[in-house]
Formats: sequence, structure tokens, C-alpha cells
Amino acid sequence: MYVRFPLSLRQVEDLLHERGIDVSYETVRAWWNRFGPLFAAEIRKRRIKSTAGSTQWRWHLDEVFVRINGETHYLWRAVDHEGEVLEAFVTKKRDRRAALRFMRRVMKRHGPPRVIVTDRLRSYRAAMREIGNEARQETGRWLNNRAENSHQPFRRREQAMAKFRSAKSLQKFASIHSSIHNHFNQERHLYSRHDFKLNRSVALDEWRRLAA
Repeated sequence: MYVRFPLSLRQVEDLLHERGIDVSYETVRAWWNRFGPLFAAEIRKRRIKSTAGSTQWRWHLDEVFVRINGETHYLWRAVDHEGEVLEAFVTKKRDRRAALRFMRRVMKRHGPPRVIVTDRLRSYRAAMREIGNEARQETGRWLNNRAENSHQPFRRREQAMAKFRSAKSLQKFASIHSSIHNHFNQERHLYSRHDFKLNRSVALDEWRRLAA
């Protein structure tokens, strides 16, 4: 509940108390710190395995600034053509070197795509020129809305958590949150209510087996 929904640790403690589970919010913090990375890694592993051998069509790359103790950091995000977050990566700068590290990290896990959509940040073009896939880049005023929209769930979580204390904690939470959001994000607007309920039940059953 803490990672999936925009809730604070104390709100999760109160919700569990209503269900007859008496735990401290610090226990909830210890649980997600310990088990969150394990669950997220398993979700990513299954995702990569299911897409192995298939051609990656289009990626959307974007970055958003995050304040940590008064300093600006950047959260880079790669989203595929279906809206699933492939990678979330935190850096202190958004120069060519940072963009290059981010892109190499994504391609190492998922392979190269046919098209990469970005905004007009020059760091992307410089990094792609070094990799050798500059011809695959596309930029446009509204082409990258999918990546920009993918920041919204994270922004809601950031507000509920009253910001982050370190880049390490931001990287850890962003990676966990993106994987779990992918798992439960059914895009209900794309199909009927009946199909949505079926897919939601399947996702919940898979999650329960994973958590078991």
C-alpha cells in the first residue's frame, strides 16, 4: 500500500490498525526497505523475460528535477510505447555524461529500440552521437507526452512522502515504485470494465504469489 498508493507511513499504519494489524509505521518502513527491492527485481525480471527476442519499437526518454536538501537532482525515466516504465535513474547533473550513463543502462537491460523520442535537451543528441544511434532520435512538441505523463504518479508520491532525504533513497524508491506501478497499471480506459476487472484480478493474484 505504501509504495503503490500516495500514502504516508503513518497513514498505512492507521489503515492496518483498522484491519486489526497493530504495527508501527517504522515497521512499515523496514518492510518496504527490505522486501521492496526484491519484489521490484522479480517484476522487472519477468518483464524482461516476457519481451526477450521481441523488437523494441519506440522509447520515450525524459527527465524531471527533484529537490533533495535544497539541491537539484534529476530523475531520468525511459518509457516504452505501451507506457511501461523501463528504467528510473537519478543523477546530479543532466549533461552528456549523465544522459550517456542513463541510455547505456537502459539498453543493457532491454536492448536498443528502433526509435527514441526525447525533448530538445542537447545532452540526448550528444549521448546518441557517441553511441551511434543519432539517426533514431525523434523530437517534437507533443511526441514525448507519454514520458511526461509517466512522472505524474511519482510526483503524487513525492508530495505524500514530504520529499526525499538523499539521492540514494530517491533512486531506491523510484526503481521500486516504477516496477510496482507497471504491475498494477491496467490502463482501464483502453478496454471494457469487464476486461479491466479480469486483468486487475490477475495482477493481484500474481502479486500475492510473488509476496508469498
